[in-house]
Amino acid sequence: MDDLFSDRALRELILSRTDLERMQGAVQTLVDCSFEEVDLSGLDMAGWTFERCNLRHADVTRANLEGAVWQSCRGAFANFLASDLSDARLVACDFNNATFKRANLQGARIERCKLTGADLTDLRGMDVAFDETLLVNANLAGHSFRRSNLNRIDFSQADLRKCDFRQAHFIECSLREAGMDGARFDGADLRGADLGGVRLVDASQFRGATISREQAGQLLGELGLNVR
Repeated sequence: MDDLFSDRALRELILSRTDLERMQGAVQTLVDCSFEEVDLSGLDMAGWTFERCNLRHADVTRANLEGAVWQSCRGAFANFLASDLSDARLVACDFNNATFKRANLQGARIERCKLTGADLTDLRGMDVAFDETLLVNANLAGHSFRRSNLNRIDFSQADLRKCDFRQAHFIECSLREAGMDGARFDGADLRGADLGGVRLVDASQFRGATISREQAGQLLGELGLNVR
């Protein structure tokens, strides 16, 4: 993404809730600004652009961020509970251990982001595009990835219980040691996924999916068998 921002962008500011309340009503562009530990709950920031901003431990509960653009932002432990991020774009951001529980991510695009340990349960809106994103140890239980093209997604050790991966296509992804009880993979192409840590006794959950000979050999190796 270009370094897009106009001469009217606000830069290198430490902003309080009062500052942001005064800025509502007009689309803003914020560059290198900090809202660390600031209460942003319920604010209307639809369409705003944030570049290299710091939201560590910020409370963004129920904020309106529809169509917002986030570029290279940092938001460890930020709380986006029930916020509206529909049609938002998150690029190269680090939101490790952030909470997005019950957030609206309909039509959102998340690319090259770090969401390690993030809570993404009970999302409103299932049409979320993830691309080249770390979801290590994230909680995605019950999410639908049906018919998704999953490119370089790291689901290692993630909670994927009851997720819907039917007809999904995995490209250079990892499911290593993920919790997948009750997940569905009918029609999925898993040949581009690292299935390390999956035991043969658990392989039945991949019924109806396509795997490679090498992956089949790894699973059978659990029984001490060699596939040639």
